[in-house]
Amino acid sequence: MVTKNSAVVFNSEGSSPLSELLAQQFSVFFCCSTDEMDSVNEDISVVILDVVTAQAEDIDQLCKDVASRDSQEDVPVLIYISSKTNLNTFSIFDAGVADILDDAMDPEDLLARVSKSVFHTIANRQLKSRLQQANEMAFSAMSDTSDLGVNIQFLIHCHECDNLDELGMLLFRTLTHYQLNCSLQIRSQFDTKNMEPNGLAKDLEARLLWELKDNGRYVDFGRRCVMNYGQLSLLVKNMPEDGKRFGTIKDNVFPLLQGADARVKSIDNAGLLVMERDLMKGMSAKMQSVMQQVDERYQVVMRQCAELVEDMAMRVDDSIMFLDLNEQQEATFGNIMQNGVNSINELFNQGVRIDESFRKLIEYMNQMLDSEQEASVEQLQSVLDKL
Repeated sequence: MVTKNSAVVFNSEGSSPLSELLAQQFSVFFCCSTDEMDSVNEDISVVILDVVTAQAEDIDQLCKDVASRDSQEDVPVLIYISSKTNLNTFSIFDAGVADILDDAMDPEDLLARVSKSVFHTIANRQLKSRLQQANEMAFSAMSDTSDLGVNIQFLIHCHECDNLDELGMLLFRTLTHYQLNCSLQIRSQFDTKNMEPNGLAKDLEARLLWELKDNGRYVDFGRRCVMNYGQLSLLVKNMPEDGKRFGTIKDNVFPLLQGADARVKSIDNAGLLVMERDLMKGMSAKMQSVMQQVDERYQVVMRQCAELVEDMAMRVDDSIMFLDLNEQQEATFGNIMQNGVNSINELFNQGVRIDESFRKLIEYMNQMLDSEQEASVEQLQSVLDKL
């Protein structure tokens, strides 16, 4: 069933033959005063002022009064006059009238003129709606572009943060763009940091974030939302009531948590590297101390071995005189003992050279580990080659 458009006919005399004609195509409402127009609850499509019997000087003011009413903001106002009435057309149109009809017009032409005004109004309303949608889309695109720029700036600058406090405060500054009131929990391998925008922590929020950290990416309750990613949990306390904006906030804030989580892992890795470096320094120092003790003991053993061999050689020389050996046998026996002494000394000398090379390597490693500047690739490769 096709619904008829609504038309309001105004005539201060209390009746209008125009109403019967319009009833063929419109749902007609008759009004005797301008105040009665506001009582019409229907969606009005056109207002027709029947002023066939009115005076010309009153018509201008009547048109202005009707066209300026808020309830007829986009409703066309037509005027129906006697063909014998002399009007100032410019002043009538300036008052806000869309068209002028007279009683000499053919009824079909008159209905066509009224319908044309209604169609123009419908087209204008559709155009206005489309323009409004286009404006909303444009503002949404501008907002999305702004949000994207803010997120990019955060992802760029978060890699300059050297500790969890700097990272947390940078995240809070970024979230002010979205006008969010938040609490943050960062769980690194070295510490669990709970933060508010003022840098301090609240026990209730900290306990809540710890309880919900393993309950999925999003936990919604009322206007609060907990977002979990990796080693971070964010409690948003004032999520918007609008469902579309609610989803947009989630989509825009979650990449911030991903970037912050990556930086937390980098900070943890840097801390582990420092611990490993300190461990290597400690092991190197301990190894050097042990090597010093081994070296001292090694020197004592070498001297004792050399003295023992020389003493044995002297005792053999003294004993040869009592063994009743000929000169050739004595010379052979003496050469064997001398060769043994020489071999022992040569072996100890080689050990000294090996020990000295290892000591230099330890000293070089200590110099690199004690240096405040990071070792270059060439220096590290040099140490690896020596190993």
